[in-house]
Amino acid sequence: MAADRAADSITLIAVSKTFPREDVDAAYHAGLRHFGENRVQEAMAKFEQPLPDDAVLHLVGNLQSNKAKHAPGLFSTVDSVDRVSIVRALDMAASGREATLDVLIQVNFAGEAQKAGGRPGEALEILQAVGRSSSLTARGLMTIAPIDATGDALRQVFRDLRQLRDQLLQEAPRCDLPELSMGMSGDFHDAIAEGATQIRLGRAIFGDR
Repeated sequence: MAADRAADSITLIAVSKTFPREDVDAAYHAGLRHFGENRVQEAMAKFEQPLPDDAVLHLVGNLQSNKAKHAPGLFSTVDSVDRVSIVRALDMAASGREATLDVLIQVNFAGEAQKAGGRPGEALEILQAVGRSSSLTARGLMTIAPIDATGDALRQVFRDLRQLRDQLLQEAPRCDLPELSMGMSGDFHDAIAEGATQIRLGRAIFGDR
């Protein structure tokens, strides 16, 4: 690869929001195993019949506190945890179901009001809250680059996430944060070059919505 990385070091998450279950099943039969949904209600309806056991369902969209109770048992991982209150809501929901849940901390580097994600300076507090949970495990960080970012400005967003992960590992050395979820259909090459371990592709797999 151009990024000098093995293809199997990167997980492809097929973002299936707004696409019907038939398209998800077709992608599964084509070999994909990780799927991403943006909305809890849509996922509840789409996956009333669960995916096969070897498939992983990610929540990649913003999670409201009143929907957190539905996440354990439906999703394997919530990749958009961006505040301590959501950590608490997910922990309570998972504990009530005697379930466990992986989470990623979503970081908003550009401070865009229309995008979810905590500020970089809030990441440690969120990580520590996850560490106090009995049901959640922090697996890494997630970010969405500004839609108009290009060139080095785009690469810098991904570089910032990697550097923040490294900083958090120094500040919370008992944590293990192997995952960097960054890069979508229009910018995943840059994300991979900067260390992405997960990329989230929707249009590139399913076509235009």
